[in-house]
Amino acid sequence: MDTATLLKSLKVTAVWFDTEKVYFDLTDGKTIGSPLSWFPRLNKASDSQRQNWRLVAGGYGVHWEEIDEDLSAEGMLLYNPSQKS
Repeated sequence: MDTATLLKSLKVTAVWFDTEKVYFDLTDGKTIGSPLSWFPRLNKASDSQRQNWRLVAGGYGVHWEEIDEDLSAEGMLLYNPSQKS
């Protein structure tokens, strides 16, 4: 399976946080995580705002209505804040 096909197969089943990271549990049983500092809206959000998420696009994305944030497993894996212009 090539990388593009693999990335497109990643669906989120759950979202959780610790003090420094956001984590996605995936349908394949894996868990991925990224620093909250990479996502300023989530980083500044309250615990209740962070917990108020919903799956979108059939599980390919996660949306936080109250803070207007959207993430995907693919985006989390590919995102590199040092490449921002």
